[in-house]
Amino acid sequence: MRDPIDEGRRRLLLRSVSATGLIGVASAAYPFIRSWEPSARAKALGAPVDVDIAALEPGAIVSVIWRGRLVYVVRRPAALVAGLGALAPELVDPDSGVSEQPPYARNAYRSRIPEYLVVEGVCTHLQCAPRGALSGPSPRPDIVKAWPGGFFCSCHGSVYDASGRVFKGVPAPKNLPIPPYYFASATRLVIGLDAPPPERI
Repeated sequence: MRDPIDEGRRRLLLRSVSATGLIGVASAAYPFIRSWEPSARAKALGAPVDVDIAALEPGAIVSVIWRGRLVYVVRRPAALVAGLGALAPELVDPDSGVSEQPPYARNAYRSRIPEYLVVEGVCTHLQCAPRGALSGPSPRPDIVKAWPGGFFCSCHGSVYDASGRVFKGVPAPKNLPIPPYYFASATRLVIGLDAPPPERI
């Protein structure tokens, strides 16, 4: 004669075994799912970059690295800003119609605020790093006689104005790219985002 089956105990054992199995599966799956996430290094490479511009004097250029790319932050003197419109006939794309920039930089200054330019230091010819020079002699007198200030790529001689717009007659086909950025305050800008991220509740 068989002992009577205790249904309550049976249900408890089934639930215990099921719960233990689920915990085991979750424990085994967690590291596997975590492995799909980008590494800390990958997150850092794509992370926005804070730039303190409090000490940036007119005519000065500071270099930062964002996503492994060189970015120049330029504080342009008022006289330089005032002369940007006069260069249009000498430029390939004066209105930046075919160049890379956010909508707020689609103007003669290629910036949110005329005084400040934030531009990638990557020549659009063969990806060399042009250097910035807001004063001094023309790096290419054959192309630009009266140097208004801007960027010069010594690899193949491409010349850009102080808005990163390329002059005619050089190898580079397009203006220097403008990365996304915003001003977090009067003395701090953030490169890598168009606006502050939404507040988390």
